[in-house]
Amino acid sequence: MEIKQKDINRENLLNHGLVLLMQQGYHGTGLQEILGAVQIPKGSFYNYFGSKENFAAEIIGHYIEPYLVQLQTYLNQDDGNAFVALERYLNESIVELEKTKFKGGCLLGNLTGEIGDTSDICRDALQIALGRYRDVWEIGFSLAQKEGEIRIDKTAREMADLWVNSWQGALLRMKIEQSTAPLIHCKEALLDDFFKA
Repeated sequence: MEIKQKDINRENLLNHGLVLLMQQGYHGTGLQEILGAVQIPKGSFYNYFGSKENFAAEIIGHYIEPYLVQLQTYLNQDDGNAFVALERYLNESIVELEKTKFKGGCLLGNLTGEIGDTSDICRDALQIALGRYRDVWEIGFSLAQKEGEIRIDKTAREMADLWVNSWQGALLRMKIEQSTAPLIHCKEALLDDFFKA
């Protein structure tokens, strides 16, 4: 199957836009900067996305997809031990954030704080992305409950919601403290203690 130039251009726009939004935020990133990075005319950008707001909403979905795939892959690979898979995912995430010197954090948290209450399109995209992320955690917790690793007096959905809320807060604290200590604390307090059977 041949990949069309239009698809390549669209993917390049999403990839470069993602980097710029992570580094500079929504309001700090201009269309000219994005278009200049990928050498695409302004008219083509509007044909692909319609507006900067729509573009940001698509980037949100583009951003979360690899995290969903990675976590689901770990859940499928770790010899039927979901708890080990969840820990592995978190430990590797923490190492990656240390490597990048805490830059960026989580695009979902960043954009929630910046435009979550001013852009209906982006708010909807953020809710969908966080919901999808929560759903994979719910699968992981449900599997770990069946394995006897995670408490069963709370539903997997309740724990997944608490996890996502806590992890997002820890990511924000990581940025201001320039340390993974909030992430490690979140993991130890919830995954290794409160959620344990």
